Amino acid sequence: MRFTRVLGAALLTLGLAVAPAAADSSPSPSASSDGAAPTSAGTSFRTATEFEQGQQATASGSTGDFLYWSFPADAGQRPTVEATVKLPGTHAAQTWQVDVYDGLRRRQACQYGAQTRTAAAGATSVELACVLRTVRAWSEPWAGDPLPGTYYVRLTAVDLTTADLGQPVETSVEVNSKDIGGAAAVDGSLAKPLVPGISVKTETDASEDDSSTSAVLSSIEPEDGWAGGWWSDRWVWTAVGGVLAALAGVGGYSLTRGSGRPSRVPPSA
Repeated sequence: MRFTRVLGAALLTLGLAVAPAAADSSPSPSASSDGAAPTSAGTSFRTATEFEQGQQATASGSTGDFLYWSFPADAGQRPTVEATVKLPGTHAAQTWQVDVYDGLRRRQACQYGAQTRTAAAGATSVELACVLRTVRAWSEPWAGDPLPGTYYVRLTAVDLTTADLGQPVETSVEVNSKDIGGAAAVDGSLAKPLVPGISVKTETDASEDDSSTSAVLSSIEPEDGWAGGWWSDRWVWTAVGGVLAALAGVGGYSLTRGSGRPSRVPPSA
């Protein structure tokens, strides 16, 4: 549909527009080419470390740091983000929080899960979780619904004493999704997933001795590619329901029509 294509283009343009300027042009660290999980984290949205769902990304950091990762989520998925922080041996009470943002950097609310937790003094670790709402294939521009594309995970301590700042910590993040299927299907889809630019590169045209700047898009996507189009398993259940309704109608008619006019009753004039 034309309206759907226009909406997708507008949202993608907005995602590129809200990206910071080219001052931070370093590319995003990502998992190795052999599919191994990353062992580092970014320090901003533009340097967020990419990882796939099902992988366990790890990183060493310090209390007070903002740690960022990114992962792809497609329509019909309900992602669950789980984070674990191994704390230093000696520390005061600390409150840690995990936040999830979509490709437009809109903070997504958690349906349930311990998004914020306070670790008591001397605790060895703290575990956090955030279950997102089901990713929709299409949504109104004014709605804050999760849409297919890149999602960012930000992990940080939100309540620290001065003495605890800069202490070393070990972190791990993992994302797994439940496939909701046709129950989450909607009548429409985005023309493009919300995958904003993560850095800016300059391309030089040797023939014209000219250079131009363009955004580098995130390289991650679901293993089977981005879903799109009108098909969902809802069509299967719709067809099955139609067949069952037709059979029920035929059966009901057979039961209620009776055996016809008795032979002793003359036909009406």
